[in-house]
Amino acid sequence: MPKTRKEKDSIGYIEIPSDALYGAQTQRAIENFQLGWPFDFNLILPYVIIKKACAKANYAQKRISKNIAEAIIKSCDDILEHPEKYLDQFPVTVFQTGSGTQTNMNLNEVIANKANLLLGGKLGDYQYVHPNDHVNMSQSTNDTFPTATLIGAVVSCEDHLLPALDLLEKTLSKKSKDFSKIIKVGRTHLMDATPITLGQEFSGYHSMILNDINRIKRAIQECLFLPLGGTAVGTGVNTLEGFDEIAVSFISEELGLDFEVGNNKFELLSSQNALSNLSSSIKICAGSLNKIANDIRWLASGPMAGIGELILPSNEPGSSIMPGKVNPTQCESVNMVYAQILGNDVTINYAGVNGNFELNTYRPIIAFVIQESISLLSDVSKSFADNALKDLKANENKIKENLEKSLMLVTSLAPVIGYEKSAEIAKKALAENLTLKESAKQLNYLSEQDFDQIVQPKNMISPKKHD
Repeated sequence: MPKTRKEKDSIGYIEIPSDALYGAQTQRAIENFQLGWPFDFNLILPYVIIKKACAKANYAQKRISKNIAEAIIKSCDDILEHPEKYLDQFPVTVFQTGSGTQTNMNLNEVIANKANLLLGGKLGDYQYVHPNDHVNMSQSTNDTFPTATLIGAVVSCEDHLLPALDLLEKTLSKKSKDFSKIIKVGRTHLMDATPITLGQEFSGYHSMILNDINRIKRAIQECLFLPLGGTAVGTGVNTLEGFDEIAVSFISEELGLDFEVGNNKFELLSSQNALSNLSSSIKICAGSLNKIANDIRWLASGPMAGIGELILPSNEPGSSIMPGKVNPTQCESVNMVYAQILGNDVTINYAGVNGNFELNTYRPIIAFVIQESISLLSDVSKSFADNALKDLKANENKIKENLEKSLMLVTSLAPVIGYEKSAEIAKKALAENLTLKESAKQLNYLSEQDFDQIVQPKNMISPKKHD
């Protein structure tokens, strides 16, 4: 049998693995919530930074001694610098109490035990540093958990999502320029329409992502306002005046980001609007990428019996039975990521409006899924840019063939011979398998020379200049 130690909390004694840095409340959470999976360190590390900042603030306000503050700070620094050593010390599942109390206490116990060891104490003794009295001083789960969630979301966006989207935006911008002189059939309602350049088509994709990046950046700004110092219900009970400003300033200093104390902590504890807004912006961006991926896989469909105007890179075999088949795998990956992010956004929105009175009680699931959405969009944006867009090629022969067959070139005749006659030319050409030129000649509406002078795709991709 594994060795254990006995530890006591307000409920009573409980057996804990003898070498565990966590304590009684974490052990009870392990036993009572045997479902789901633990948080990854995108939430744990921001929480550690909060504990470190609060220790500094409490010492600055002379509420804890220098020895205790330094022990807490050193313990936090060790976790931040060597997270791999602590992977098994944060086992509490996402699916726990709605406030996240078990995760907060897990942090408090691990840091307290580590600090006690630094001061010459024993695991579970808390002779020098207590999880609640010292590590959790001036705090509640109700203000620290949403603070950690906001910090984690901002850091993940800044470190991972925005760089990945920047790569995607630059790749689309380059493709737009590379394809700027290739004239192709435009399509509306999945049907042939007037000409467009492939570069113009890709410029639309580029603009979508550029606007999405700006939308996400604006949403991040709202997430910089933290509820730390609100403690249990937003009033700041058990804190000293000014604690919130001091603690948040230490967080900003630690991360090099401009966090601020929230204007109204009652809102930030009881609602979830900032993260709902960020989630919505991420969902919109994922939707943009989904549209782009769908367009590209349709344009690359075939290669012989489809549209075939684009050629996707051959990254891997596409079939276990059909030799030589290559599939739009990166596009399909984007589709599935969008489906997951769409579901995550519904979860966050549902969770955000279902708290009661002074507390939102869906905090852990919100913290988990916002990080999943950020991570998925980051990874798929980079993957799509590197593995699909970078080496995407135009099939210029197929593009030219499709353009020359398009009946919608007849649109350029409408200002000259009128809509009705132009429509008659198009219908006759389709019904009798004629070219537009042949149809116009047979109807005696235009000579071949006049037709060639008027119907020029290069003149149909922009407004007509003044004479």
